[in-house]
Amino acid sequence: MAECVVVADDLTGANATGVLLTKMNYRATTVMNLDTVSPSTLSECDCILYPTDSRGTDAKSAYDAVYEATSRLKGDGVKIYSKRIDSTLRGNLGSETDAMLDCLGDDYLAIVAPCFPSSGRIVIGGFMLVNGLPLHKTNIALDPKTPVKTSDAAALFRKQSKYRVTSVRLNEMMGSKEDLANQILICKRMGYRTIIFDCITQEDLDLIADACIISGIRFIAVDPGVFTATLSRKMIAPRSGKEENRILVVVGSVNSNTTAQMEELWLSQKTHNVFVNTKELLEEEKRRQFEVDRVVTEILAQANRYSVSTVTGDGIYPENRIDFKPYMERYNCTMDDVTGRINDSLAEITEKIIRSDPAFRGLYASGGDVTQAICKRFGAMGLDLRDEVLPLAAYGQFHDGEFDGLHLITKGGSQGGKDAINTCITYLKEKLYI
Repeated sequence: MAECVVVADDLTGANATGVLLTKMNYRATTVMNLDTVSPSTLSECDCILYPTDSRGTDAKSAYDAVYEATSRLKGDGVKIYSKRIDSTLRGNLGSETDAMLDCLGDDYLAIVAPCFPSSGRIVIGGFMLVNGLPLHKTNIALDPKTPVKTSDAAALFRKQSKYRVTSVRLNEMMGSKEDLANQILICKRMGYRTIIFDCITQEDLDLIADACIISGIRFIAVDPGVFTATLSRKMIAPRSGKEENRILVVVGSVNSNTTAQMEELWLSQKTHNVFVNTKELLEEEKRRQFEVDRVVTEILAQANRYSVSTVTGDGIYPENRIDFKPYMERYNCTMDDVTGRINDSLAEITEKIIRSDPAFRGLYASGGDVTQAICKRFGAMGLDLRDEVLPLAAYGQFHDGEFDGLHLITKGGSQGGKDAINTCITYLKEKLYI
């Protein structure tokens, strides 16, 4: 049985979402004719996508098309229902979302995360920006068939929906995933059926997804595809089960290029990511060790579901960057000493994961200082270099030490284009026959 059902308002959108899912090793099928869907079709796919071609129709026709598609494709085994909407908020957003809610039941909420970071579509303060411009100031406002006259996402949904709509703004998303889960439950108790979230980065989408899962609510994802892909990565396990060989990605670089590369990896391949709260690594030993153990535990708990696990310092996003001066004063040390504490902690996380699960036979490390700390922690003499994957991205194997022969690719954080890390991980998969 397909575990993800996506109802899109047009064929292009359905296929675009399907490509995101396929890149993550899911079997995705776009259905063109509902009458041809059989139990065998559903059993052979991880994700079913169906375009209703309803973006430019009247609201009632759009409602009926989505309701019919959802009723035909829903099933007990479905974990994710997605209403794929246009990335610039064109079309029958409210009526189509209402249709899916009505078909699935009164206990479902619509979680709207309309951003597409890699395409320059973000929502902040409730307003959509396209490459930095308010939506209503772009050529979308002049679309001859489905013009959009406002950048206020909630206003668009309220105008079209019969249900209560609310927004969760960025300043309400500064806490933990548990805090956000509680906000979702409060919104539900207040009678809201549609909740629209500010979202700028992949980190925001991960936070929203985690909060939805923790809250225990039944919900549909309303988005242009990236949020659906994020939920799939977290909720749908590969059918092949446990992987024999796995890859661990450890990223300590805070270069903006690394941010773009990691977000491309998360969208392109099925991964399980855990962000490291790097500030905790600079606190007293008990807090530092708690953070190290938390990350290790979360990675190992999901390791058998993924061929690629990523440990990422939260400093890849500017709001999490650390001012090192207070720590230098507190510990009466240099900046190198402070950053060394972070690198050594990332190395400790790496060692504990690989020691606990020998199936991790491949390692990608971003940032030379992190790689050096890992090599030292492993007790390796060095690296047997074998190949250049990309300019300034080297492939080799650890020489001597407990983890002798472990495959490694290391790359500077500022090097390469947006797909550089994704390319490196694909290369490691080929070496490990994953």
